[in-house]
Amino acid sequence: MLKRIASILLVVLMALSLSGCVLSTAGLKSFVDSVDGYEFLYPNGWLPVKVTDGPDIVLHDLIETTENVSVVIGSIADGKTLADLGTPGDVGYKLGKSAIAPPDSGREAELINAGQQDYNGKTYYILEYAVKLPDRQQRHNLASVAVSRGKLFTFNASTTEQRWQKAAPKLQQMVKSFTVY
Repeated sequence: MLKRIASILLVVLMALSLSGCVLSTAGLKSFVDSVDGYEFLYPNGWLPVKVTDGPDIVLHDLIETTENVSVVIGSIADGKTLADLGTPGDVGYKLGKSAIAPPDSGREAELINAGQQDYNGKTYYILEYAVKLPDRQQRHNLASVAVSRGKLFTFNASTTEQRWQKAAPKLQQMVKSFTVY
């Protein structure tokens, strides 16, 4: 009898733990660019935006069109690593000044948080910004920066500050899902 109860509890615990794994990516689709070598998860109901001479890909929410993600690919000197570019804080500061709020854009970017995560032998800097636009609108940006095959990849997720509390878990999950190979 004790063995039977233990086996039932084991089955129930396994089912609960597996359903937790499934729920964590529920409602998300996978975007894979095997040519450039990156992938990430994004929500159902997000659509690609046609862009020229800019990011490699831009997607935005069908309903909340101000919520978006993009991937920018730049070149980097051969053999350079992310650590060669500086600490997460250094890279976050430079990215804020050069890409998120470049000179003469009228935007201001404040680096709120900078950290590092390692996955499958690659290092990613995870950056968080508060951004003020020229029209006084405030936005919240999360970014993941990585180096692979002589390229610098920047994944950026953005929403308005008013939507940040609601959108944060989804945007954080997308940023953490970004991988390069």
